[in-house]
Amino acid sequence: MAGRLIVVSNRIPTEGATAGGLAVALHDSLSGTGGIWIGAHPEVGPEESLFEIGDGPYQRLAFQLSRSEYENYYLGFSNCVLWPLFHRRSDLVVLKSAYLQEYLSLNRRLSNMVAEVARPDDLIWVHDYHLLPLAHYLREQGVAAKIGLFLHIPFPALADLSILPDPSIFAEWLASYDLLGLQTQADTARCLEMYRADERAEFFQDGSIKFRDRLVRVKSFPIGIAVDAFQSLADYSTGNPFGAEQPQEYIIGVDRLDYTKGLPNRFRAFGEYLHDYAEGRRPSLIQIAPPTREVVEAYRQITEELEELSGRINGRYAELDWTPIRYIHRPIARDRLAGIYRGARACLVTSLADGMNLVAKEYVAVQIPDDPGVLILSRFAGAAEDMTDALLVNPYDIDEVAKAIDTALNMPAEERIARHRSCMAAVQATDVGRWTKHFLAALIASQGRLAISSGKHDRHSRIGEERPEPRQVKFQHVEKSI
Repeated sequence: MAGRLIVVSNRIPTEGATAGGLAVALHDSLSGTGGIWIGAHPEVGPEESLFEIGDGPYQRLAFQLSRSEYENYYLGFSNCVLWPLFHRRSDLVVLKSAYLQEYLSLNRRLSNMVAEVARPDDLIWVHDYHLLPLAHYLREQGVAAKIGLFLHIPFPALADLSILPDPSIFAEWLASYDLLGLQTQADTARCLEMYRADERAEFFQDGSIKFRDRLVRVKSFPIGIAVDAFQSLADYSTGNPFGAEQPQEYIIGVDRLDYTKGLPNRFRAFGEYLHDYAEGRRPSLIQIAPPTREVVEAYRQITEELEELSGRINGRYAELDWTPIRYIHRPIARDRLAGIYRGARACLVTSLADGMNLVAKEYVAVQIPDDPGVLILSRFAGAAEDMTDALLVNPYDIDEVAKAIDTALNMPAEERIARHRSCMAAVQATDVGRWTKHFLAALIASQGRLAISSGKHDRHSRIGEERPEPRQVKFQHVEKSI
């Protein structure tokens, strides 16, 4: 690529490359191009322009959210509307006019800042649901650079989109990108269904979609982890990560404390396993669940529910020298976590809806190949699309998950090895470094706008205006990369 890579995300690493796989991959790509990472500083403040933080082989430019933007753009529209909507929890959507107004206002303000630094030959890579309209406003600014979006969470069902204050604008936001990257083939199918239902869209034989004067490409890019780096963490994690409190046999669960992760049902299933299957065994469930968005009511409720469930199950089954559920409501360092993964006889990933779920891939990556543990994986997690030899479960079915725990803990070594080998192949195929390269290659190859006019973007393509074009669906095409 001739130009720079400009990454735009809701948050920005404040001190170099972080330990997370995505941040490491983007750090490597940005370092190679001398690019720019733009994102919101973690501290709310009055600064309205971009300011540089840190140093290194690429620029990190931060902006600050105002208190009002934090409450309405971030906590409001992003996390009380889009997050539950995209995760099939429309019952938790909270609609307020101030939420959408601030969401649009922040994206418009950010587009002004990005437009000041972007060049025509740059690649702009936008991440996640916080910034869906950003490309629309960048096009209004006259930005001609290629712009891609990767959505880290599931793509919503067509029927759920009707909950949005103005459903017609959603397809228009996304059509301003040259490339839409989604996690799974199922997500891609839902996105194409949305455009098939829109009279403004036309499908071409190469899989691209014409929407007004633009071509947008929709492909699935299943994200992964930095495999070698995470394996090294486990290799360097020596000794007993629990100290004197090492459980004899344990199952691991690691999730942000979120209602999409199915944690209450997981606790209930483990309690049922103890009641129906655990005679003669005393395994522990180690559940690490760092808090998130604690000011949102739905998160306060799930916190209370988990505390009640863990207390009830421990009260019923615990012994003086055995605690069935160890519920840790804080983060654990990644180097220590890698060692905990490796020692677990099973890992429970029971998401009710999940874009991918990298915990599943981290767990598989650090297992000892000739004595691996067993991944118990929700079929509603994106990872289940490729990791088909995990123990796939319906997280709503308490009996099924309890039975899967028993199956995992009693599985013979030969079957554990075969299942792990298959899952590990999927983990390696989606290594985050390869994922980054494939996305950027597809963005470079994208065509973009059909006809470039001088000056500002065609004002007929503003949000909310209707100019339907003749619908001519020529071809349905679902693409998957990696």
